[in-house]
Amino acid sequence: MFRALRTLALCALGAVTLWLLGLSLRSQSTADSTEKQHPERGDVPGWVMITMMSAILVAAILAVAQPALLKMFNDAMARIRPIQ
Repeated sequence: MFRALRTLALCALGAVTLWLLGLSLRSQSTADSTEKQHPERGDVPGWVMITMMSAILVAAILAVAQPALLKMFNDAMARIRPIQ
């Protein structure tokens, strides 16, 4: 079950990455015309890059730490006793 969730999360991460990359490329192609209209529009490629880097970092940490997190979760669940 966790393998399926991890696969789903990685697929979703890939889809979001491609979508953000498309937004970044589209915003760069229209940057020249919009800079004349709105000089303080913002740095779209910058926040797209930060978002992608954050998502990749979370996926990498999850891939490395998943066994330890699962063990910690299972140990915590094993310690729970029903209220009597």
